[in-house]
Amino acid sequence: MVNRLSVSLGVLLWIMGILAVGASSPQAFNSHITEDPTKILQKYLSLDKKGVRLEAYSWQVVSPFVAWREEPVWGHVVVISQFEVVDDISQWEILDGLEAKIPVIFEVLGTMYWESATFVADPHREFQYFHIKAAQDRWQIGGPQLPPHVGRQRLIDFVRWTELNEPELVRKALFGSLKKQLETKIEKDLQK
Repeated sequence: MVNRLSVSLGVLLWIMGILAVGASSPQAFNSHITEDPTKILQKYLSLDKKGVRLEAYSWQVVSPFVAWREEPVWGHVVVISQFEVVDDISQWEILDGLEAKIPVIFEVLGTMYWESATFVADPHREFQYFHIKAAQDRWQIGGPQLPPHVGRQRLIDFVRWTELNEPELVRKALFGSLKKQLETKIEKDLQK
């Protein structure tokens, strides 16, 4: 009796685990075509700002939102303070009933280059049109495939982690210097 109960309990926990994973998968959060297509852009860009695409293994979190199946190795990261998805339909380029180009405005602070571990400040507004189209019963981003656009604080935290885990002393010093560059940029922005 006890053995049957533990097997039944084990099977029940296994099924609950599968359901929990399925419910928390990115596909479960993908916008149905009856919903506002800007929601998928908001989700994708929010995850990107939080650094989901900084490491190769974690980009799978956003893969259900996009049409491309591979993430290139980017040698740089665009550092942003914020982004805005334009929800005013009059500013969209409507291609047909199930396809549009939706503008997004990024407040760019500059670009961080991985190989040289440097930050180049270049504050400006970046305008991009994201191609949204219906893929079966969901909205999907068809392009453009941009380098990661990461929030400055998240990038500082990631660089700090990279510095701590870098075994090579020269690279460790480069990442320490980069962290200071990024922190200095934040302090200057806060004083404005």
